Amino acid sequence: MSVSLQKGQKVSLTKDNAGLSRILIGLGWDEVKQKKGFFAPKPAAIDCDASVMALKEGKLRGVEDVVYFGNLRHKSGAIQHMGDNLTGAGDGDDEQIVVDLTKVPAEYDKLVFVVNIYQAVQRKQDFGLIENAFIRIVDGQKNQEMLRYNLSAEYAGMTAVIFGEIYRYNNEWKFNAIGQGTTDPGLNELVRRFQ
Repeated sequence: MSVSLQKGQKVSLTKDNAGLSRILIGLGWDEVKQKKGFFAPKPAAIDCDASVMALKEGKLRGVEDVVYFGNLRHKSGAIQHMGDNLTGAGDGDDEQIVVDLTKVPAEYDKLVFVVNIYQAVQRKQDFGLIENAFIRIVDGQKNQEMLRYNLSAEYAGMTAVIFGEIYRYNNEWKFNAIGQGTTDPGLNELVRRFQ
């Protein structure tokens, strides 16, 4: 049974799920349907990119700890990005990241999941053009959704969103639903927040 979360809510992933090791993090969004005039140019598709940063003592120590469309696999083998979706079209997850919790090296205490709009400034796009955004966590062994956080807040003017984080606390893994919008123009600027 899936638990629906609210902004700022924290929940344990492993306390009641003994043996949980492999999880899938699905991130999704839809473009807001816009009315277009007959002669209006077709707007560029909104290309949202999901990324995860592996932090040590709450800080990003190197670019090799950022897993995204340009670095699909963490050096530890514990985190795998399943590929870039350029349009967000279709139902369900738009991008997925698989994490093997048993392989995350002990020095990493937090995994932060973010989504930014590719070339947001150049294309004059922001999250006000996005709806139905969510992050969900699926038990990889049972293929069963455990948690879902629907981001229903207004993000007009924001070009990136910090969706949530998975972190270690007292020998268990927990999830924190963050939902913080930012005006960072790209992943590079977003990454600097965690250095």
